Amino acid sequence: MNPPAGHPRRWQILSILCLSLVLIGLDTLILNLALPSIQKDLDATSSQLQWTVDSYALAFGGLLLMAGGLADRFGRKRLLAIGLAAFGLTSLGAAFASGPEMLITFRALMGISAALMMPATLAIIKDVFPPEEQGKAIGIWSGAAAVGVPLGPLVSGLLLEHFWWGSMFLINVPLAAIALIGGFKLIPESKAEGHPGLDLVGALLSVAGLVAIVYGLVEAPHNGWGDVVTLGSLFLGVALMVGFVLWERHTEHPMLDVGLFLNARYGGGALAIACTSFGLYSGLYLLTQYLQSVLDLDPLGAGLRMLAIGTMMVGAPMSEKLVQRVGLKVTVIMGLVLCAAGLGLLAGLQVDSEAQALWGLAAFGLGMGIALPAAVDAILVVSAARQAGAGSAVADVGMQVGGALGIAVSGSVITTLYRDNLPQAAKLPGEAGGAVRESLAGAHAVAQQLGGDAGQRVLNAAQHSFVDGFTGTLLIAVAVAGLGAIASAFILPRERVAEDDGTLDAALAAQPGDANARATS
Repeated sequence: MNPPAGHPRRWQILSILCLSLVLIGLDTLILNLALPSIQKDLDATSSQLQWTVDSYALAFGGLLLMAGGLADRFGRKRLLAIGLAAFGLTSLGAAFASGPEMLITFRALMGISAALMMPATLAIIKDVFPPEEQGKAIGIWSGAAAVGVPLGPLVSGLLLEHFWWGSMFLINVPLAAIALIGGFKLIPESKAEGHPGLDLVGALLSVAGLVAIVYGLVEAPHNGWGDVVTLGSLFLGVALMVGFVLWERHTEHPMLDVGLFLNARYGGGALAIACTSFGLYSGLYLLTQYLQSVLDLDPLGAGLRMLAIGTMMVGAPMSEKLVQRVGLKVTVIMGLVLCAAGLGLLAGLQVDSEAQALWGLAAFGLGMGIALPAAVDAILVVSAARQAGAGSAVADVGMQVGGALGIAVSGSVITTLYRDNLPQAAKLPGEAGGAVRESLAGAHAVAQQLGGDAGQRVLNAAQHSFVDGFTGTLLIAVAVAGLGAIASAFILPRERVAEDDGTLDAALAAQPGDANARATS
């Protein structure tokens, strides 16, 4: 039996791509535990603190589609290298930021750098791996893409035990350098042959639309869902993305063939990715608060317990085998059902349910490891070779928008439920009462000031109120995962690749201008 065709050093290349992905995921939640130190050292306001977190997500999510188009046009290796170099340099700048405005700026630049990197990684996988190995490679890619997120709090906890908050950014520099050097030596350049050029109008519409949507989502927990800024941003973003779709459907050389969303594998895969990401970010966002503010764990202890989600590294290798044995549809449904079960366990947490939290994380991680690689692979199978970067960006956008929506919904709902459920014992007058109503962290601070039995009563009441809100909020994530499984049952086809006709092959071989042929698969 002949060995599969493909780059002879493709597995070493995959390790470089996975290192790049871990870097991106690491910086998603790494700042959360350091916010008190940053506030003290840089004299930052609460709004500035929020933007140190949100600026990364805003820049990252907003530029993904355009970055995928740039990778197809100018070369995937080149975009990855530029992204890695910029990520290292901007991390260095963030580490030594002298004020909150400078830190926010560098965090936004880090998000732009991450956007250049991520679509290129998937497109390179499609280039160096033969079709029969792409499912396995994407399984490993998915695990690396997801595992960096829970690693963030662990790394943050370790570093904050011994160093200042800037060390969380400095760790990126050597890792980015290793990936940059390894990529330069190992990764072959690939780009779309005969690419008609950058679709500038489409690129600008996609950036403006995604930035507006992500901005509305990240601001919703703070401004409220009925706020004019929130609603205006979301409406503007949706309108711009509708304009993007209309432009791409009628321009002669589109950046992204939007007609492919009518393909069951492509559209269904994107939906499954968004539902999985919603649960991941929603669950981790709430659980970091539960572990520290309810179980009273230090940052390192909380980070270590988050590693229970590492079962995704067990599920990812299983995904390809399951697709081969039971088909694409059943694999994705199975993964989403496990995600819903894990989130359901988390929704049932009480004030002292540490073991149940670990089991919930483990079940969710296993489900995500099964569902995500299969869904991502379904998108790449359909994407034409000349649009591999843009097609990869669709999977990345699904993850980022799903994640941003998960955090926005969770943040808004938990805040409302926490305040509404506060018992009388926690309702204090004046500034102390305002701090307790603001957040569980505020209740901790007030309880320490009060001391004794009075402080403990306030803290206990606030913790029970948070846990009650935690349950209601995570039930939304359970519903999203469940609805994703139901939708997948109706939308996704049984098999990864159509076995009964040649439409998919025709789509992949279609000429650049032949949008209709590409959309028929």
